[in-house]
Amino acid sequence: IVLNPLGVPSRMNIGQILETHLGWAAKGVGQRINKMLKQQEEIKNIRALLDKIYNLENKRKTVDLNEFTDEEVLAMAENLKGGVPMATPAFDGASEDEIHAMFDIAGYDRSGQSTLYDGRTGLSFDRPVTVGYMYMLKLNHLVDDKMHARSTGSYSLVTQQPLGGKAQFGGQRFGEMEVWALEAYGAAYTLQEMLTVKSDDVNGRTRMYKNIVDGNHTMDPGMPESFNVLLKEIRSLGINIELESE
Repeated sequence: IVLNPLGVPSRMNIGQILETHLGWAAKGVGQRINKMLKQQEEIKNIRALLDKIYNLENKRKTVDLNEFTDEEVLAMAENLKGGVPMATPAFDGASEDEIHAMFDIAGYDRSGQSTLYDGRTGLSFDRPVTVGYMYMLKLNHLVDDKMHARSTGSYSLVTQQPLGGKAQFGGQRFGEMEVWALEAYGAAYTLQEMLTVKSDDVNGRTRMYKNIVDGNHTMDPGMPESFNVLLKEIRSLGINIELESE
């Protein structure tokens, strides 16, 4: 996966960079062990390498490898050839020096960066790139699950506007900012259509449907139901408001 470095500073999760580094070092150390096994190196060399990995040259004595038999050391190396498992608990994890030490053992550059090449031209990129291994979880927001379109469907009882959301086979919300966009373009008829026959003008949308079926694409907008809801809300405040229609 190629990730943009701009996703790191604003989220302040530098731990993922350290995880990437340590993961890469762990994989590299595993590859070195695998190489030694393939070349059938002496057991003492493999034991010395494992001692270096686990005890960091006696800086942190955690495993006494002299207690292991040669067969156990070989079995251990066989388990580690795909990569050495690492655990870094919160506030007690690997230090920068320890990660550097792992890079040194793996034979990688201490910066954790590598030169990558453009696959089309074969030229190297201008700057070295951080490469490594880390856990990635997929956030389950897939286009296939979100694709949605509606012609006609169910409407809200009070406002007579289409319901919202794919699960309800709803319409797309046309909010304030979308209204401003159409106003800015001077698209008056499109705006009228959005707020009446495509939404809560009950009679208008019925007529519109009939017109389309008849092959007549004219629009005949009327009074949106949301206006009646507004009148009812104002009346609930104790103001008797009526619309006089000629």
